[in-house]
Amino acid sequence: MSIKPEIVERAEQPYVGVRGTVTMETFGKIADRMPELIGSLLQRGVELAGAPFFRYTRIDMANELEVEAGVPVNAAIPEQGEQFNGVLPAGRYVCLTHIGHPDELVDVTGQLLTWAAEQGLTWDNTGQQWGCRLEILKTNPTVEPDMTKWETELAFRLAD
Repeated sequence: MSIKPEIVERAEQPYVGVRGTVTMETFGKIADRMPELIGSLLQRGVELAGAPFFRYTRIDMANELEVEAGVPVNAAIPEQGEQFNGVLPAGRYVCLTHIGHPDELVDVTGQLLTWAAEQGLTWDNTGQQWGCRLEILKTNPTVEPDMTKWETELAFRLAD
């Protein structure tokens, strides 16, 4: 599979999220929070400002991942329960759109990391801690239930 990433400038983006510590096997524990988060925001009358995403803040594939399930909003809102306000940082991001089952994202991510290394690019990370590494969920599963047709954008921030 040949990938065609792009480097794009992204503006900062406020969001509301929930966070969790999971493994690759228990990722559903954070993924399953997304409908609850979106439903809560809509119920509160919050206007969504983009597609929901997963933000990986710490990645230790052998042990655990710290992940946020987030939804872009236009401005910070009063926090409720485990929900918090955050801001995705502005900057240059390597972006790649994948159409296919989410299970394929591990391989696609590996290809993206290899491509970036070949280009001499430096990530916004220190070891396992990432400044901003996103999987943006472009497909609404209630509209397209076939997971092999889902569109996911990977957006990983580069070091300044």
